[in-house]
Amino acid sequence: MALAVHLSRCCLTRREWLEYFGGMDAIVIITTVGTEEQANLIARELIARRQAACVNILPGVRSIYRWQGKICNDTELLLVIKTCRPEFDPVAATIAELHSYDLPEILAFDVAHGEKNFLDWVCGNLDKNALFEEDEEGDGEEESPEG
Repeated sequence: MALAVHLSRCCLTRREWLEYFGGMDAIVIITTVGTEEQANLIARELIARRQAACVNILPGVRSIYRWQGKICNDTELLLVIKTCRPEFDPVAATIAELHSYDLPEILAFDVAHGEKNFLDWVCGNLDKNALFEEDEEGDGEEESPEG
């Protein structure tokens, strides 16, 4: 993999990387938030900044944890963020910037396997130099790779 690291840093564009290595660069990042408003804000900013291709917001997550010496039992929303490895630091910075928690959960998981076209779509949507149609929110009714 040393060759892959060398190629990614000096020679290959994102598109060339994807053609050579496929979507193996994909990761899933998770974080939890306390309100739907904050979930929507973080998700929208990650997409607008092209740091993530898709963010799923899952309500009704029960979190039991210890914080400042107390056991807490809270209802939260889970954000499942699909992105690529080079975007981890920018995604983490955006979450930290917009999050209300003192210590937001920010965990990343490598995608070991996935449908190639979907993984290419994920990483392809992060290209900040690509020409995209006007960025605007749809009503969610049109067909998307998320189904």
